[in-house]
Amino acid sequence: MTDARHRSCAISNKSPVRLSRLTAFLASAVFLFPALAQSDEEVRQEKTERADINVQVLASGLENPWSVEALPDGAYIVTERAGRMRIVKDSKLSAPLGGLPAISAGGQGGLLDIALDPQFDSNRTLYFTASITGDGGRGTAVFRAQLAEDGSRLEGTERIFAMNKFTGTGQHFGSRLAISTDGKLFFGIGDRGNGERAQDPDDHAGSILRIEKDGKIPSDNPYGAGGEGATEIWSIGHRNPQGLAFDSKDGTLFTVEHGARGGDEINIPQPKGNFGWPVISYGKHYSGQDFPGGTSQDGMIQPEYYWDPSIAPGAIAVYRGSMFPEWDGNLFVTALKYQLLVRLERDDSGKITSEERMLKGEYGRMRDVVVAPDGALLILTDESDGALLRVSRANAS
Repeated sequence: MTDARHRSCAISNKSPVRLSRLTAFLASAVFLFPALAQSDEEVRQEKTERADINVQVLASGLENPWSVEALPDGAYIVTERAGRMRIVKDSKLSAPLGGLPAISAGGQGGLLDIALDPQFDSNRTLYFTASITGDGGRGTAVFRAQLAEDGSRLEGTERIFAMNKFTGTGQHFGSRLAISTDGKLFFGIGDRGNGERAQDPDDHAGSILRIEKDGKIPSDNPYGAGGEGATEIWSIGHRNPQGLAFDSKDGTLFTVEHGARGGDEINIPQPKGNFGWPVISYGKHYSGQDFPGGTSQDGMIQPEYYWDPSIAPGAIAVYRGSMFPEWDGNLFVTALKYQLLVRLERDDSGKITSEERMLKGEYGRMRDVVVAPDGALLILTDESDGALLRVSRANAS
């Protein structure tokens, strides 16, 4: 196992919120499934440091899939960056769901993350992020909708948030969603290619944000009362956070975000926290220049962990499943650049102590990772012919 390369953050985030995205139990539904694409039914066995695993291709033929959620009847709902949402069931892809809003796909933008409401079994509500067009160019937005009973379309789709400054750039839209047990939506937006925006608390770019499920502003948001920043903002100084997840055991919120040439980071977002971009970083500018503040500055929070060189992280998950008890509390991070899955071990204090690199180069660029209700890992590969993978225990009864 590789020695950990990290910096410990002295400030913890032991709030009472807990992960709901990965543990929500959903009602079964009847779906319509044209035979558009099927998985190769490929299952490969791999050895890892803690357990032998099976990797199964559940479905292929997805165009740059970005996010997946598990449904309790064995189906999965998947987003494709090009602007489509599909259901995967019995190794088949549904036709694209109807009812989606106008989405601006291009560059790094398009249809992005999806999260299921904790009461989906009664309200069939889900949330998703996407890039859209508006005054000044493009920006990140959050939507709420209900999945129709037959699974063929979204109903009642409404936009509940849009970032406050649109620009013409095509990168760094973010944006994962995570739902706390008190019903708040957390999500990230990248700096949109302009690092200085991440240091402006009045600008949504380069931030982690927190809103109610109807888009209203929580009364206890950190910038809500003092007028010192945009009321939706939770923390600033983030370059491009594309992973966000709660630990269901203690409520810690983790984000993983892209650096430039090195300096990919895992952080624990905190109210009014400043995580330093673009003043400090453990990487370098693409020009090769160092960052003006070096690697640390007063008032700027250190990452929990960083990579140099960069792995280009796609998503993060905290493992609390039953299938792999030896992974309990581990962090899993997908990597685009090195086409692998990273497993990070933590000690009793939560400090990251070591990492293992799994599945390197065998399945392509890895975008999303979530823990399914049965404890398996679900992974999406970010390719023009992308796949949904399931990682389960090998030789299990």
